[in-house]
Amino acid sequence: MPDATLQPLLDALKFSPDNLPLRLHVGGLLRQAGQHPQAEELYREGLRHHPTDPGLQLGLAEAYLALSKVSAAFVVVEEVLANHDDLGPAHLLHARLLHATQQPEAARDAYAQALRLDVGLADPTLAQELQASAPRRVPASGPNNPNEPKNFDQASILGLEKPRINFAEVGGMEAVKDEIRLKIIHPLHFPDLYKAYGKASGGGLLLYGPPGCGKTYLARATAGEVQASFLSVGIAEILDMWLGNSEKNLHQLFELARAQAPCVLFFDEVDALAANRHDLRQSAGRTVINQFLEELDGVSASNEGVLIMAATNAPWHLDPAFRRPGRFDKIVLVTPPDEAARASILEILLKGKPLAPSVNPAAVAARTAGLSGADLKAVVDGAVDTRLRESMRAGRPLPIEQSDLLGATQQVKPSTKEWFATARNYALYSNEGGLYDDILTYLGVKKPDGK
Repeated sequence: MPDATLQPLLDALKFSPDNLPLRLHVGGLLRQAGQHPQAEELYREGLRHHPTDPGLQLGLAEAYLALSKVSAAFVVVEEVLANHDDLGPAHLLHARLLHATQQPEAARDAYAQALRLDVGLADPTLAQELQASAPRRVPASGPNNPNEPKNFDQASILGLEKPRINFAEVGGMEAVKDEIRLKIIHPLHFPDLYKAYGKASGGGLLLYGPPGCGKTYLARATAGEVQASFLSVGIAEILDMWLGNSEKNLHQLFELARAQAPCVLFFDEVDALAANRHDLRQSAGRTVINQFLEELDGVSASNEGVLIMAATNAPWHLDPAFRRPGRFDKIVLVTPPDEAARASILEILLKGKPLAPSVNPAAVAARTAGLSGADLKAVVDGAVDTRLRESMRAGRPLPIEQSDLLGATQQVKPSTKEWFATARNYALYSNEGGLYDDILTYLGVKKPDGK
C-alpha cells in the first residue's frame, strides 16, 4: 500500500495518465520506497500510453530486477539497447543484470560502456564486485619480470605485444607514414643526427578521421616497422579502474611503456578519456585528464623512446590542452583511401584466397570511391560469401570471380559520409588556427573567408 505522501501523486496520475514526467517521477519514488510491485504496475500502465519510452522501459526493468524477475528484465533492457545504444543507464542496468547472472566479463564490458557514455554513472559497489571477480593475470615472462613496474596491476598489460605487421601491409596512407617516420622511425635509426638538432625520439601523434580507415592498424604497423613493443590501451580498462586508482594506473601504464622502450603506447577512442574539461560534470574526470597531461609532459620520467599514439573520430571533443607542443603536437587526418590505395588494400585482403584469373583489384578499386578500409573488407567478405554459396551447391571450392567483387561493391555504401558531414561543419565554423584545414582540402571546400 503506497504511503500517504505518494497517494496525492498517484491520484494526480489517475486524472492525467499520459503525463510522462509525473509517471517517471512517481515510479522512481515507489522504487526508492521499496514498493516494487506497485512500481511495476505503474510502469506497465505508462507503457500502454508511451510504448517506446526508454525511461519507462528502464524503470520497469529495474522493478523486475528488484523482484528477481531477471529474465523479464533482460528482455526489456535488450530492447532498449537495440534502439538506444547510446543510453548510459541502459548499459549500467545491463551490467547489473549480467553480474547477477554470473557473467562477469560481459558485465565489465557493459559497465565500461556505461562509463564511456557518462562517467557520472559510476557505481562504487558494482565496480568493486566486478574487479573482485576479474581473474588475476600474469605476464608471459612470469611474476618476477624485471621490467615490470612495482605493484603494477597485471590486467593492464594484456595489450603488450610485438606486432609482426609493418608498413608494407598497410595500403596507402603515405603522407601519414611519412609523419610517423619523421616522429619515431628516423630518430631510432639515426639517433646522432636527431641529437645534433636537440630532438629526442618519441612524442605524441594523434590520428583522427572517419571510423574504419585503419587508424588502429596503422599504429600496430608502426610498432612492427621498428620492431618495437606495442601497448594498446583500451579506454574500458582505465574506466574499469576509475574509482580511486585511475590516476595511479594511468601512470603505471606509461611506466610500463617506458620500461619497454622503444614502445608504441596507443590509446584508442582517446576522446572518451581526454574530453574537454569544461564539458565534464565530475571532478574525478578532470583529475584523470590532468594526470594524462602530466604523463605526456614526462614530468616524473622521460618519455624518450616512447611514441604515444592516439586515435579518435571526434578530435573536436578533446581538451585543447592535449594539442599543445610536446603532447599531441602532430594531428594527422586519416582519410578514406584513394584509388591506388584501395587497389593495394584489396590486394592485401585477397591474399591467400582462391582467385580466378579475371580478378583485377585495380578495376574494383575504380568502382569503390569513398569506401573506407573497413568498407573494402565488407566488399571482399561479400564476394567470399557469394562464392561460398556457389561452392556449396557445386560440392567443390570455386575461385572468387571479378563479377563476385563487382557485385559486392553494389551492396556496400560508403560509411564515411555521415562523419564528413559533421566534420565539415567543424572545419568551417569551429576551426581555430586552421586545425581542420585538411578536412576542407580533402572535401575541396573553401573556407568562409574564401581562402
